[in-house]
Amino acid sequence: MIDIGPVDAIPLRGSRSVMLEGESIAVFRTGDDRIFALVNRCPHKHGPLSEGIIHGHAVACPLHNWRISLETGEALGADKGCTPTVQVEVVDGRILLSAPLKVAA
Repeated sequence: MIDIGPVDAIPLRGSRSVMLEGESIAVFRTGDDRIFALVNRCPHKHGPLSEGIIHGHAVACPLHNWRISLETGEALGADKGCTPTVQVEVVDGRILLSAPLKVAA
């Protein structure tokens, strides 16, 4: 697991992006103080999910408003597609991420 910093560095309903092994990862902190991480790329047109708006446990892509589940990476509603998730642990207030799997472009 890779330590990317304290939970408090991300505001509630906020996000940030980090590079891990050459892959941009979006890390989200929801309003109920849970942490999720996805590859920072919408399955539709590869919009940067870290710039999207968080609604509950989903994020809206900033390009075309596709809603992506933060828990599964699946597109919600009528849209189809999936963004890879990244395993997250919070230990002593610090966010730990697993190395992302290599994903096809």
